[in-house]
Amino acid sequence: MKKKILFVVSLLFGLMFINAGLNKFFNYMPMPKDMPESMMKLFSAFKTITWLLPLVGAAEVLGGILFITNRFRALGAIVIFPVMIGILLTNIISSPSGLPLVLILLAINIWAIIENREKFLPVIK
Repeated sequence: MKKKILFVVSLLFGLMFINAGLNKFFNYMPMPKDMPESMMKLFSAFKTITWLLPLVGAAEVLGGILFITNRFRALGAIVIFPVMIGILLTNIISSPSGLPLVLILLAINIWAIIENREKFLPVIK
């Protein structure tokens, strides 16, 4: 039962990041109408840096794909972690209303890193 729950959580987490990453390339999800002014300014600044959104999108797609698979979940969690920190800081500074979801996603990411810590020990030593 634990493996099934782990797979479902990993699948949903990975699909969320794949969807978010693909949206940075194809822009198929509209921006919410009630987005704060500070977030609108932030996203317009991100768009002026032409290489930033494709880089983040590629990291999200790659990390999401890796996170879904059991064998490469640890690598996917590490790839997604810097993106998660950026999302967390953005929500703390500009839009605290999204913080509960971000904290849940961050907890899932940290859980995957801790669960696979034995894979990282040779790198640390």
